[in-house]
Amino acid sequence: MRENFNKQQSFTSLKWFNFFVYGTVVLFTSFFPLYLQDVGMNKVEIGSLMSVGALVSIVANPFWGIWSDKYQNIRRIVLVMLTGTLVLSQLVFQAHTYEMIYISILFFYFFQGPLFAQSNTMILSYIEGTHHRFSSFRLWGSLGWALTAILAGPVIEWAGVSVLSYLFAALLCLAMLALVTLPKLNHSIGIAPLPFKGFRQIFYNPFFLCFIFFGILVSIPNTMNNTFVSLYITELGGSKTMIGLAVFLSAILEIGVLVLCDRFLKRQISVLLGLLAAVSALFLVRWWLMAGSTTPLQVAMIQILHCITFGGFFYVGTQLTMLLVPKPYRSSGQALYTLTWSGISGILGGVLGGWLYQNLGAQSMYQSGVFLTFIGTLGFGIMGLFVSRGGYRPPAEHEDELSDFEH
Repeated sequence: MRENFNKQQSFTSLKWFNFFVYGTVVLFTSFFPLYLQDVGMNKVEIGSLMSVGALVSIVANPFWGIWSDKYQNIRRIVLVMLTGTLVLSQLVFQAHTYEMIYISILFFYFFQGPLFAQSNTMILSYIEGTHHRFSSFRLWGSLGWALTAILAGPVIEWAGVSVLSYLFAALLCLAMLALVTLPKLNHSIGIAPLPFKGFRQIFYNPFFLCFIFFGILVSIPNTMNNTFVSLYITELGGSKTMIGLAVFLSAILEIGVLVLCDRFLKRQISVLLGLLAAVSALFLVRWWLMAGSTTPLQVAMIQILHCITFGGFFYVGTQLTMLLVPKPYRSSGQALYTLTWSGISGILGGVLGGWLYQNLGAQSMYQSGVFLTFIGTLGFGIMGLFVSRGGYRPPAEHEDELSDFEH
């Protein structure tokens, strides 16, 4: 009985850990641009600084993955990452020159950037062989993201944006406290997040490369929005509380979308490509509405579409990667898909979005998003039509498995 109690306590600690980690990250992604603007940075500088994380992650992800595999103690690795994130975040907030901010943020992203990937691997390692499902722990992450955003907004409104460093440190300490209450785990199911071995074979798959290319076009505007939506809301006269509401609305229904996709989606290439085109079209509508917004409340309400667009796109894209890449190279395929979404698109979206916002305004930035998303939507639609007419055959290594999916 005592053993069962300890196990249940461990799963509760995992849920709270996910809650606080996601809450910490939403503070940074949603409110840190306001801090940078408050210290005097323009849109180009803010976009460039926020996009640095995507560049650093290309090195940081495999680094932490390799160390996790080597020591087989992922709980300790995650604790080191949280400690580094805490120390470097305070250096970022205490920096008094642009140069020091840039240097501090580079090291900050090295610890913080791969945190989601390593945390997910740790959770999967703890629940391996149990009846627990990862989605229940992911739900606590979504709750942490949404509730932290809506509660932090009024606090920052009342105390000023400088209080962000204290909120950030408090949530990180709570995440570390939840982590140290977990029992030692002597194994990990993870592998290095960027296994380069299969990349060469993937680059011989032009159909998959087209899928990646159109995905980049669709995801660049999403990065622009994530980086600058808080500045857009304040530019339209909105408060920090309104920013928190916008983030809350963008996240609160996301887990429901993922559960519905997992339960009802038919895993067939032509169907998934058609759905990807539909989700991309919804992205297009979202950016068109954002470009025409005149009040902060309109912007906040439009963020509800994020639950469907981002949740649907990432889930469907992950499933398609499983079907378009031969089984021996799927790990590399997923790494490339994630890299293009969060890495390449993150860099391009931050820099391009910052330049457009600074020189042409937010409306022009979102209008460019409409254009890029239209090309991506058209591309996915053509790919789906090509497959439905029998113009594409999956790689021979998993034709039999695909047949099982389709039936």
